[in-house]
Amino acid sequence: MSALVQTARDTLQYAYGYSQGRYASFGLSTIVAKASNLVSIPLPLLSLFAVPLFGGSTTRMSLVAFYLTWSALLLSHDPLKLELYGTLAIRLIFFVLPALLFLAFDCSFPQLSKNIKSRGRRALPGQLGRNRVLEIVGVAIGNVLLAVFFQAALELLWVRVFRFRSLLKGVSKVPTVPLPWSVAINLIQGFVIRGAAHYAVHRYLLHAYRSIFKTWHLRWQHSVALPFSIVAAYDHPAVYLVSVWLPTILPAYLFRWHVLTWQLFLVLTSLEELFIFSGYNVLPSAIMLTGMARRIEAHFDSVKSAKDLGNFGHIGLLDYAFGTHCKGDPDVVDDIQDEASKHRLQERIDDAVTAALEGQKNNSDENGQSSSTTGSSARGLLNKLKDGDRNADQSGGGARQPRRSWRKG
Repeated sequence: MSALVQTARDTLQYAYGYSQGRYASFGLSTIVAKASNLVSIPLPLLSLFAVPLFGGSTTRMSLVAFYLTWSALLLSHDPLKLELYGTLAIRLIFFVLPALLFLAFDCSFPQLSKNIKSRGRRALPGQLGRNRVLEIVGVAIGNVLLAVFFQAALELLWVRVFRFRSLLKGVSKVPTVPLPWSVAINLIQGFVIRGAAHYAVHRYLLHAYRSIFKTWHLRWQHSVALPFSIVAAYDHPAVYLVSVWLPTILPAYLFRWHVLTWQLFLVLTSLEELFIFSGYNVLPSAIMLTGMARRIEAHFDSVKSAKDLGNFGHIGLLDYAFGTHCKGDPDVVDDIQDEASKHRLQERIDDAVTAALEGQKNNSDENGQSSSTTGSSARGLLNKLKDGDRNADQSGGGARQPRRSWRKG
């Protein structure tokens, strides 16, 4: 018995000593090094925008600096870690941190925040209570981290276990940069496929059909009366993966994008979620983001009232095409028409067409005048030549007559 006790004691002492040596040495310098590596991941995208603004150089120099930064990161980091850390850094920088700043502003300055909220005081998150807000924040951040974990698990399973090439291009030691037109085409493909997939999942799986996903979605995200930015990631983890993460990453895996294209697409979608769930009526885009934010709020109202359920997509084109927009709420076509009338777009088009027709008419008149002037000048010159010949003949005839008469004589 004493031998067993001694063995257990020795085992515990060894485990304690090993843990002290393994984890106690994880000092401040290691933490700073890890954080600096994480922060350096988005540098290629930041250099692409920063060099033309602060460097005073041309686009060619910007692309050279971008390529050099990306090459240095590939040579100094594991490509797979570069993809995953870049995804995590982008989600934190472009969604989580700004959403937390918006939330802090709403809770700290409610009198000021209600003036820029489209629904006023009803949309303030402080009315939910401190514990409820902290719960929403914790679940949302957990979902963001879970999505990055699933992406890492897929990549590791695909590359390390099945020995296939990476699901994204550019994850190798050979530096490659996508061409601008391929990036533009991929982004268009991405927004189309993401919008269609999100619309189908949101409409049928989360609202139309009776399923456990519908129950979870209604109990989690729609337990909040009106959205604010962090609510974009607040849902049951399984629902979040199916309705948000999967439609976003699907086009990247389907067309095997370059990792930089994927990170740029993730930046745009993160900013989109940040703004359209914010509840603010002052947004960067007057047409797209403001209308999308209003449709999100109308969707929450329709679920709460349990009638005229609609607005399942973000942009609103599919809702308009399939007639699922909320009744009485302006659709995407109304937003475009209102914005066009606000900026007097039709008047500007008419003025431009009228100015172009008048310019064409003036050019034709000037060409006609110049041609008539040229013709009259040519005719005048021809007449002068004829008069000169006639005068020469007359003067020459008078001079030659005595000469002929002298020869005859």
